[in-house]
Amino acid sequence: MKTRILLVEDDERLAELTAEYLRKNDLEVLVEGHGNSAEARILAERPDLVILDVMLPGKDGFEICRAVRARYQGVILMLTARDEDFDQILGLELGADDYIAKPVQPRLLLARIKALLRRSPVSAGGADARRPAELTFGSFHISQATRTACLGADCIDLTTAEFDLLWLLARHAGSVLSRDDLLQELRGIGFDGLDRSIDARISRLRRKLGDDPENPTRIKTVRGKGYLFSKHDWQ
Repeated sequence: MKTRILLVEDDERLAELTAEYLRKNDLEVLVEGHGNSAEARILAERPDLVILDVMLPGKDGFEICRAVRARYQGVILMLTARDEDFDQILGLELGADDYIAKPVQPRLLLARIKALLRRSPVSAGGADARRPAELTFGSFHISQATRTACLGADCIDLTTAEFDLLWLLARHAGSVLSRDDLLQELRGIGFDGLDRSIDARISRLRRKLGDDPENPTRIKTVRGKGYLFSKHDWQ
């Protein structure tokens, strides 16, 4: 069965060209051109991935992402016409799994889609069998098989991108991972010195894990080097 994508884009010509390219690469693409209709279509049709433009007539992409995130478990890739930290971080804060700035080359968009789908819950079964599928640190437990993370008796509500980052950090517990390491693993790109997506997700993860933002002990910042997931401090 083909992967189903809902492209929410009001520029008809751009949507047509994008959809045609993706269809040639064996993806099923549905198109929605109005923000006021997008939320209902996402929840009714449950595509594997949503490509969501920020600037739309009616509801904008941020409003749609906020409205569907708690009820839609698929991947949300946001398109922004402005390559600004504000747009990118706001999208991630609202639960988007990734973002890409317009204009985007079709090959880059396809590569990003494939990378996101490989890490989605549907594809989680393709994990390397030699690696542990579950990890436990004190009261914290994370399972790649079920894509759940629990602290004590409480399971933590995570987006796909947040889970991927948390799993990667936990799998390398006790070791420092740089922003470049994390971006290469999660998105297949290097750190350009400007990308704030990792920092935004780390901030969200700390809040969800009950980590002190002023003096974090569970996901530590190692100045000038990166981030370290502690093997301890999980009581």
